This record gives sequence, C-alpha cells and structure tokens, in this order.
Amino acid sequence: MGVDLVAYGWNNTLAEQFAPYAADGLIPGRVVREHTHIYRVYTSEGDLLARVTGRFRHEARGRQNFPAVGDWVALRPATTSGDAQIHALLPRKSKFSRKISGTTPEEQVVAANVDTIFLVSALDRDFNLRRLERYLVVVRESRARPVIILNKADLCADVAGAIDAVRSITADIPVHAVSCLSQEGLESLATYLEPGHTVALLGSSGVGKSTLINRLLGEERQRIRDVRASDRRGRHTTTNRELIVMPGGALVIDTPGLRELQLWETADGLQETFDDIEALAPECFFRDCQHLEEPRCAVKAAVAAGRVSQEHLDSYHKLKAELRTLRKKTEY
Repeated sequence: MGVDLVAYGWNNTLAEQFAPYAADGLIPGRVVREHTHIYRVYTSEGDLLARVTGRFRHEARGRQNFPAVGDWVALRPATTSGDAQIHALLPRKSKFSRKISGTTPEEQVVAANVDTIFLVSALDRDFNLRRLERYLVVVRESRARPVIILNKADLCADVAGAIDAVRSITADIPVHAVSCLSQEGLESLATYLEPGHTVALLGSSGVGKSTLINRLLGEERQRIRDVRASDRRGRHTTTNRELIVMPGGALVIDTPGLRELQLWETADGLQETFDDIEALAPECFFRDCQHLEEPRCAVKAAVAAGRVSQEHLDSYHKLKAELRTLRKKTEY
C-alpha cells in the first residue's frame, strides 16, 4: 500500500524538480532507511526496497552523491521480482555532513532535507561545551534550524546554570532542558513537530536520543541501553539512520550516536558558531591577526576583560586548524 507523499514533505517545489523524471516514467520516493547498498523508500505505490542503478553508481563523484535518509529520489519499481532501481537524487535543501572516520578526506551525509536539527546533549558528567561547539559548527553548515536539547535534567543540580553556559556560546539558538525519565519539559518541543516537518536528532552516544523519540512517540519503539556505569559513556543503540512518522504527522530522523564528529567544509558554520570572535576581529590592529600572540589584538583583549572565555577561543583555534588541514587534504 502506498503512502501520501505530502505527509512526508512532498511539495510543489519538489514536483517541479521531479517533472523531467516523471516524463521518463519514474516515480518519486523518500528514503526512510539506509542499509548497506540498499534503501527502504516510501512511494505512492508502496514501501519499496531499492538499489542505485549501475549508471548512478558510475556517475557518482563520491559517497556524498549516494542517497541518504531523508533524500527524495527518482526510481523505477521492479516489474517482476527484485528491487526497485534508483536513477537520480532530487536537489537537497539541507544536509548534515561529516568527514568519514579515519584519514581519508571524504564526506558522509548523515541526513538530508531536514528542517530542524535537535542537537541533544546530556546534563550528566559527560556534559561538554567544547563538544557542543563542534556539533554546532556542523549543524549550522547544514542550513537546517538548530535547537539544543539538554536531556537528563533530573541529574543536574544547576539546570539554570547549564542553560546559561550554553547560551554564552550561542545566544541565538533555542535551548530546552528536558528529562526523558520524568518527561519534564517535553511539551516545549511540540512547537517544532509540525506535520510534514522533518526533524533530525544528533548527538553523542548515551545522550538519550532514542529515549526521547520513544517519549515523543508514546511507545517503546527505539531500543535503548543504559550508559556504562564505569565512565558514564553511552553505548550504541541505534545502528541505522531511520525516518519515523510521529503521531502528529512530524517526521523524525534518528541517527546512531557519533563517537567522532570530524568537520567537513564548515567555514560558514565556524563563522556563525564563533560569531562573537568574528565580530571582534575587525578591531584587531593587524588585518590578518590570528588572535594568538599578535599585539593589540581585540579578541585577546576581550579574553583578558572576561567578555570571551579562553576555552571558547581555544576551541575556535582548534576547529579552525582542523578545517585548514582538511582543505589541504582535499586539494591534492
């Protein structure tokens, strides 16, 4: 049985982009789950398993050009037995990407066509502002709307202080403290869960993404595991990215916890995340000031005056250096 694609975000813009493929007898669908070399796609003709065509594979310039969860694709259903064939991707309005693990400079698209990203962090002993800054750089680059969710508020003695700390590094992003255990604060997330609106959950292992989805669904759909008692670090529960339809019609993409988040082409995201430092830079005496040991540096003066933390500036330097290294690798 097919699905109503409008409920999955289909609109007039997508219909216009799809028109050339419709003329070739293809049908549109949205990727809801990604397996190894095979995709589950929802279409008006049914829930299909699909693979890319040989031509698609040959013309793809890299891993980033293959379908990801959330993508809209043009495909041809199987006429007899076998899988449907994906012929093309429709243009992405947003994507969350990272560099693949290891030394190879290659992009991995984690989720596509997302409207809002819930960046989930936990208010336990693993709470880390520097890690949050790293995620924010990549999330801002995605062009989806970021929202910060501070889970496990029941384990934090100073929730207000934690919220203030987060807002000190990102004043323009909504911040919500919640407890999936007690369900406190979850009602504040309803405003983002509009019908046909796609929300992706991102965060480290153990922050409670799958538990949050279960609470929003009202059922125990996603498998969950406790964090390790020895170090409070999370353990992978979600192993595949998956698009889930919520009771009110919103679409949620659950993603595996990321042990490692390496940057990928995030120059704009870096500037937006560290806009306080970028705003001070024109006041430096030297036009090419690196905010290290140069004299009459406005950024270092702001650190000395307590208006910018040294840890925040150190994080800026670290991520900027990582981005420079990536650029050098991709140039060769």
